[in-house]
Amino acid sequence: MRIFDRNLTRAELAERTGDLSAVAGIRQVVLDNGLERGVRAIDLRTAAGLEVEVLVDRAFDLGSARYRGAPLGWRSGNGFRHPGLHEHNDEGGLSWLRALDGLLVSGGLDHTLFGGDVDATGYAYPPKRTVSHGLHGRLTAIPARLLEAREIVGDDGSSVLRVVGEVVQATSFGEHLRLTRTIELDFDGHEIRLHDLVDNLGFERTPHMFLYHLNFGWPLVDEGTEFVAAIDSTLWASDSVAVQGVSYRKLPQPQKGFVEQVFEHELLADEEGRHRVALLSADSGFGVEVSWDAAGMPHFFEWQNLRSGQYAIGLEPSTHHVTGDAGARDDGSMIWLEHGQSREYRTTIRILEGSDAVDAARRTIRAAGDQPE
Repeated sequence: MRIFDRNLTRAELAERTGDLSAVAGIRQVVLDNGLERGVRAIDLRTAAGLEVEVLVDRAFDLGSARYRGAPLGWRSGNGFRHPGLHEHNDEGGLSWLRALDGLLVSGGLDHTLFGGDVDATGYAYPPKRTVSHGLHGRLTAIPARLLEAREIVGDDGSSVLRVVGEVVQATSFGEHLRLTRTIELDFDGHEIRLHDLVDNLGFERTPHMFLYHLNFGWPLVDEGTEFVAAIDSTLWASDSVAVQGVSYRKLPQPQKGFVEQVFEHELLADEEGRHRVALLSADSGFGVEVSWDAAGMPHFFEWQNLRSGQYAIGLEPSTHHVTGDAGARDDGSMIWLEHGQSREYRTTIRILEGSDAVDAARRTIRAAGDQPE
């Protein structure tokens, strides 16, 4: 393992400290103040300086994240609200925005994107002919059941920090879906690996939609930060793009009163069948690459929230187009899970430290395709 710029075996490291968690490890905590009070969390730390907070009671999503002390994941100011405070149907279905905070906020499991009423007659409960959805569904405010939190040591002495959680979204006479999420970091690693399995525990045919709202903030997001991707075309852009004219590719400094800009980019997959995008600092000395299986989440949104005091970029792999639930039902692209059927998703968030790592990531993405100015 690479520990503080030295190559050490696990045995050699053990000779130098009585507790390896002094270098890297897993710690379970409970947040205990304000609107976060009672939220269970797991802190993961690697010897490379990567720190990630897993919010057990917030759908096993990712909260704060830092690399060598510098914040990586975006903080909105909302805080990691206890799920009991969540207001699902308030503000015309937009109350999800009060829960938007941290590196990863997942949308799903039966609905993503903007809300509305959809047909529910397939559940055969006459009093409920429709079901009402808010923005990005109900998943965010469901606590997980912690299944595993431990360090796994391989025969070769390598070590992986692994946590596993299970989130069940269910109602009588409705959906009964389960998300099983595995999060892994190498003991000396620079990346976060997510493996999600969604299966239908119910016996009715159930719609499934899934989205990752991966949120990055300052100092990675700053004036001159570049978004890099292999883009075949941009399928959709919000009206604010034409009015404000801010590039999807190069970021300005924070702007007072900025209206969010959203793009749906059609990405080109690499030879491994993965989509890759990156945020690179203006001096090309630091960055983050996000990659995922293109077959699982073939669609992608770029969310620009460049407003003063918020200032973030969201990278959003998605199972469905920006037209959302209604569009998927109309064009036949809705995913339907029968009893026992499942879908898998694999995603990696990788730190790019130094110009060599940044240049290598750029070359890998460019091998799949270019992007328009």
